[in-house]
Amino acid sequence: MSSDGVITKFYTSAAWIERRAEQQLEDIAEWSGVQHIAAFPDLHPGKYGPVGCAVLADRIFPQLIGNDIGCGMSLFQLDLPVRKLKLEKALRRIRALGAPASVRYEARLEEIGLPPDLFASALGTLGGGNHFCEVQMVNEAKANTELDKALLYLLIHSGSRGFGASVLGSLPEGAYAGLLPASEVALSYMHDHDRAVRWARLNRQIIAERAAEALRADLRPVVDAPHNLLTETSAGYLHRKGAAVAEHGLVPLAGSRDSASYLMAPAGHAAALGSLAHGAGRRYDRSSMHGRVRAKKSDIEAMQRNAFGGRILCEDRDLLVEEAGLAYKSAKAVAEDLKRTDAAQCVAEFHPLLTFKKTREGRRS
Repeated sequence: MSSDGVITKFYTSAAWIERRAEQQLEDIAEWSGVQHIAAFPDLHPGKYGPVGCAVLADRIFPQLIGNDIGCGMSLFQLDLPVRKLKLEKALRRIRALGAPASVRYEARLEEIGLPPDLFASALGTLGGGNHFCEVQMVNEAKANTELDKALLYLLIHSGSRGFGASVLGSLPEGAYAGLLPASEVALSYMHDHDRAVRWARLNRQIIAERAAEALRADLRPVVDAPHNLLTETSAGYLHRKGAAVAEHGLVPLAGSRDSASYLMAPAGHAAALGSLAHGAGRRYDRSSMHGRVRAKKSDIEAMQRNAFGGRILCEDRDLLVEEAGLAYKSAKAVAEDLKRTDAAQCVAEFHPLLTFKKTREGRRS
């Protein structure tokens, strides 16, 4: 692990890190009020700063959280045995996630202290981009994780949909220069931000419930780890952009739809700012993927299957190309770098069996 001023890097020279992402780190380190930055091996360039880092500052920078406030990963255990999964039947049933939910969720919003009409029609929907619902099986697990290798698991990646975008979009000009915590704009942003974080967590829960219903199974939550959020601490304001909260136990580390995912146990390294990598991280941006991957019919069909014999349901050809396994770094390499830098230990490996991203009926967020 190396340290450069306020930047602590939890990756080694073996990591695939674009120079532009590191330049963004260096730029942020010079912003007024920034005290420390923790950067993880899934680091890659973002719009306002790199994805895969946590930034501690004495003021609030809303752009570091981005528009998908509260986005995160939730892992659930299903009571459905691996041996009973019929892929083709499951593939047909999981299509239900592509349509808006038929159930009204006003009461669920009120239960968590939110208005019953707050983007209620979007609850239970994934959105586009890199969001997904994945049925997984445990390939390897340490005994103390209490994971049942005979059962299936669900990994959900989604956020606050249009709600988070509306929060960021409503900020006045100049907000990106940094908001003083006691200012009216900052207090209003924090109020809406906190509501978006709660909304996003409920959304992941409802997506999992819809998926479990489609698979004729019940589910049990294992862990929920948001990775786009702002937290007030005794040392300042902690901004996480693609950096999972690692203060409450285990953290999912997602692979691509064509690679394994991992469950990590944080080591509690002080310089990690209570955070951890949340996934493999992009290797190539979306636009460049259209020049790297062929999109003939045979290629599209090949991209709908993975190396583990699993299936991918994504009927948006552009999205299928943009989210191809080639677009991402190695999740295994990310997990290994976290171990090398004393940030975390891997406690389980999961293989993807069925990945849902989008049907023709769904609309991209």
